[in-house]
Amino acid sequence: MTRKLLAALLVATALSPAAALAEDPIRLAFLAASSQNGYNDATWQGVQAAAKEAGNVEVEIFDGEFNAAVQYAQVEDIVAGGRFDGIIVAPNDTVGIATALEEATGAGLLVASVLFPVGPDLTVMTPQVKGLTTTVASNPVIGATAGAEEVVTFCEGKDPCKVVIMIGQLQFPFDNLRYQTFQTVLGQHANIKVVATGEGSYSPDASLTAFQDILQANPEIDAVLSNADQHLLGVEIALKDAGIPIEPIYLIGGGLNAITVEKIKEGLFDATASGYPFSEGFYAADALIRAKKGETVPNWIDPATLAKNPPIVTKEWLDANPDFVAEWEG
Repeated sequence: MTRKLLAALLVATALSPAAALAEDPIRLAFLAASSQNGYNDATWQGVQAAAKEAGNVEVEIFDGEFNAAVQYAQVEDIVAGGRFDGIIVAPNDTVGIATALEEATGAGLLVASVLFPVGPDLTVMTPQVKGLTTTVASNPVIGATAGAEEVVTFCEGKDPCKVVIMIGQLQFPFDNLRYQTFQTVLGQHANIKVVATGEGSYSPDASLTAFQDILQANPEIDAVLSNADQHLLGVEIALKDAGIPIEPIYLIGGGLNAITVEKIKEGLFDATASGYPFSEGFYAADALIRAKKGETVPNWIDPATLAKNPPIVTKEWLDANPDFVAEWEG
């Protein structure tokens, strides 16, 4: 082969679409429900870890501010901007954002949803949005049912067993579903009385205020059932401020953060429903990266089935697994 022909072939290869594509980084946007939220921060760390492992992948986080309108506009801006190859979204409005994500997939972007599915039915994990690549989430009804059943077990022999439900925000479809699930499970037992419901907004401070108000009308409480560990931190402070002993009250949260793990070990909290924020971010980013490279990826990844810890983590389980490390700080 002559030098001239070899040089021509090298130039042609360098300028070919395949070579250019190989050199261009894959760009993914992570749309956090709120970048100030500990769970979302751990998801973002998972996204970054997958990008680093894959190499030649750039990622950027967007703060949804727990505001559905803000997040919807972010999707529209990403579609219009043309800078990204894919979107990973922790949806604030699992129903309303579907239209924007359909526009994204229609424009050729890869899309993954984490923590919850996007669409009208939160119990359907396979994609309900046309063209959506994958959902990385566990069925929220399963976790909520498991948590409520722990309260049922605690309440056996107590009549009445006075329970407070602490939920995130009932305006969110996923919190509404969890709340309805709590009510359904507890409502099957005549000895259990739900005396109050508080909205903690996934914030210890908001939970403190809400629970202080609840205690004024309901100073005698047997159990607190929550969907978020952050809520229990506010509940703990409110109980201490009111001079009410914590240990006799059954406290169960959700999310499995490191602070709650330590409090369960200490015997202050009793249990929490497992959460997998880092894994969700990692699996979602990994799936989009692989899909961008032309690989086939599953349209639903359930992190619970890939985890070593059980759906409900208790002191007994933690004592038997002393090396367990939670995926987020909270």
